[in-house]
Amino acid sequence: MPQAKARHILVTTEEACLGLKNKIDAGSDFAELAREHSTCPSGKRGGDLGSFGPGQMVKEFDEVVFSEAVGVTHGPIKTQFGFHLVEITERTD
Repeated sequence: MPQAKARHILVTTEEACLGLKNKIDAGSDFAELAREHSTCPSGKRGGDLGSFGPGQMVKEFDEVVFSEAVGVTHGPIKTQFGFHLVEITERTD
């Protein structure tokens, strides 16, 4: 079964999400921004979600983590919780 490791930043607005993505694209540290801005408890760990399999996260999040490029910041991804930036750090098929 596939497994992935990812980190994310969760914020309440798409605008905030896009602003953080621009900072990351310009060279800011993902983990540092997660600690400063993420509303998810994982923000304290730099957004680290650990290892998980398909179906363990909400559908919109899962679709990105198990189909998009590893090592790239993806988003904004809208879920019932808000807007996410996600970086897939590792994935096995």
